[in-house]
Amino acid sequence: MSKEVELIMPKMGESIAEATILKWLKKEGDPIELDEAVLEIATDKVDSEVPSPLSGTLAKLFFKEGDVVPVGKAVAMITVAGDGQASTNGQATEPAKQDPAQAMATPSASVQVQPQQTTAVDLSGDRTRFYSPLVLNIARSENIPMGELERIPGTGKEDRVTKKDILEYVETRKTAPQQPQPAEQPSTAPATTKVSSEQPAKTYSVDVPVYPGDEIVEMDRMRKMIADHMVMSKHVSPHVTSFVEADVTNIVKWRDSVKSAFEKREGEKITFTPIFIEAVVKAIKDFPGINVSVSGDKIIKRKAINIGMAAAMPNGNLIVPVIKNADTKNLLGLTKEVNDLANRARTNALKPDDIQGAGFTLTNVGTFGNLMGTPIISQPQVAILAVGAIKKKPVVLETEYGDIIAIRHMMFLSLSYDHRVVDGMLGGSFLRKIADYMEAFDPKREY
Repeated sequence: MSKEVELIMPKMGESIAEATILKWLKKEGDPIELDEAVLEIATDKVDSEVPSPLSGTLAKLFFKEGDVVPVGKAVAMITVAGDGQASTNGQATEPAKQDPAQAMATPSASVQVQPQQTTAVDLSGDRTRFYSPLVLNIARSENIPMGELERIPGTGKEDRVTKKDILEYVETRKTAPQQPQPAEQPSTAPATTKVSSEQPAKTYSVDVPVYPGDEIVEMDRMRKMIADHMVMSKHVSPHVTSFVEADVTNIVKWRDSVKSAFEKREGEKITFTPIFIEAVVKAIKDFPGINVSVSGDKIIKRKAINIGMAAAMPNGNLIVPVIKNADTKNLLGLTKEVNDLANRARTNALKPDDIQGAGFTLTNVGTFGNLMGTPIISQPQVAILAVGAIKKKPVVLETEYGDIIAIRHMMFLSLSYDHRVVDGMLGGSFLRKIADYMEAFDPKREY
């Protein structure tokens, strides 16, 4: 006996509520194996393949190439032979069975070929657990927003909300006296889409003259999304940028002296990036107020120190893979992870989990020969550091014999921060502390 299982558009990272289908790798009627790629999808942050969570036959496609599909929506139907349960990971669910009495009162769990109409209730926010299409349909029909759905106790596997759970909640909700929503309690879910959904960026347009010989080029999908994200960030966060200049001579000389032996022994090339990240992590420990996010009038203090690092992609765009728990890694560990993420960014091999969860971002504008920059904050973070090109300069040094002029390796650092929660004292002190750690680098340290 065969069963039909939905293939669900997976969650692709923070603040991402939808993805574009780039290419179907399988067509209707094709057999598919467990973990075999079925389609390619793209967001403003990463391109990825969606694997099949089970073996079976691709029975039906619900969307075509180029369609934009919300996260959590079924994109295809897979027919599975036998009576075994599908091994789900949040990407596929078996259509729920309803008894006749409930079928009249609850929305159907079966997926129609035509996409469901979007309702006024926004269920695209970040979630701490998986919800089946049936549960989401009931939530929409009962006007239960995601924040309220997240608070419903679940009796299913991994605390998932079952049909029974939500129907019982709906009945209780109808009979219970109206009370204010507990909005004052901070949510356990990451603060992501609330930033943009509660305060959407207003789109402005101007009349631009086109002259003879001018060429009009349509923005590609990624550039449009990046543009929207940048405008949204400037709309949400009042940006302030501070600058310092750091003497990184010790770092430069140390790297020059060990890079050959380091690569020979460890099989890894050591760049400046892991050294800079090490200094950033130390400074965040001194100033944890930088490692926060803002959700409405609440400040969410991050426990993990996850550092995003801007990396170039083959198409020239930048992507920000994330080094998770950077404070638990030594310089060798940071080097290995930096190199791995950078290499996979260049080959379009990053996974969705690789680009989410950052609490702070580092971007190297010196790669392009720039001395400094004023980067835009990546929401929902509250700060981003730009490091410029390292240049030799004559610098006045204080010695026990008096001031001297010496040639030193100097670098500008610029920190853009959200002035809602990071004032000049915190932002400036944090930036100065990063520079202090760089300047105090031990040129005789072991690697």
